[in-house]
Amino acid sequence: MAAWKSELFCTAFNKGQLPAPALPEIVFLGRSNVGKSTLINALLGRRIAKVSSKPGKTRSINFYGVDAGADKFFLVDLPGYGYAACGVQERRSWWRLIEDYFGQKRKISYAVHLIDFRHGPLAKDRELTEWLDGREVPRLVVFTKGDKISPGKRRAQYNALLRAGIDSLLPPFVTCGVNDAEMQKLREGIIEALREMIRLDEVEAE
Repeated sequence: MAAWKSELFCTAFNKGQLPAPALPEIVFLGRSNVGKSTLINALLGRRIAKVSSKPGKTRSINFYGVDAGADKFFLVDLPGYGYAACGVQERRSWWRLIEDYFGQKRKISYAVHLIDFRHGPLAKDRELTEWLDGREVPRLVVFTKGDKISPGKRRAQYNALLRAGIDSLLPPFVTCGVNDAEMQKLREGIIEALREMIRLDEVEAE
């Protein structure tokens, strides 16, 4: 698979700044400090998403246009959730923007739910799963920070999380920062899931 080409298409801080639906959209979301910006940069092969040492830094919805050759889509970066150090009013405004985004008739193919591999789904992750299920948004689970667990224990941790119950379009991916081989597998999985969701949408429309 050829390297993806990408560019920042749009940054939206409020409903009025959301772009008109155009390409299929793949939504990336996860708890604050899960490593979302780092993973997006590794996936796109460039420092396009801002990485901060302070969790919850992303306060907008960022649309990245991705050209994967035969497949073109928007990678939509949503603000992280569950960061208690932010004010209540600020968190409400973030979630209001997310509600506005999902409330529109957009071409959302599926969501990529990032989960810390060390801990598995926490309470906020389970809330998010229920929230996505309520909106009938399929999800692909990607575990981050796999490098925080020793290689000899990763398989046992992975199997334990699967036994606990993980709903994902494909078997969950485990990522360890910026590992190129893992990113290539993840790119292939993202495209596979995208093509399948588009196919299902076409079948449903017939």
